[in-house]
Amino acid sequence: MSETKPVEAQFLGLVSLLANSALQQLGKIINPINGETETNLEGAKLTIDWLNMIKLKTKNNLSKEEEKILDSYISNLQVSFVDASKEKSQDKEKE
Repeated sequence: MSETKPVEAQFLGLVSLLANSALQQLGKIINPINGETETNLEGAKLTIDWLNMIKLKTKNNLSKEEEKILDSYISNLQVSFVDASKEKSQDKEKE
């Protein structure tokens, strides 16, 4: 068995962990600790920025699959961030 397989799995695990954290911060998934959804846009932005930093720092060092997965997470999270920001803005206007 190649040593790169566990490293690739760990990399994708880290990316997935960060993406799920951002989704939780965007209020898209339930916080497993308290069973509620919460929105923390600043935290979500920071987490998305970390994923972008990982993309930048690993440029030309990822397999096509890793790159595709990372790009997909980032683009989906960016869209979700914009949506959550708009929702929060609309909620403030209603108050």
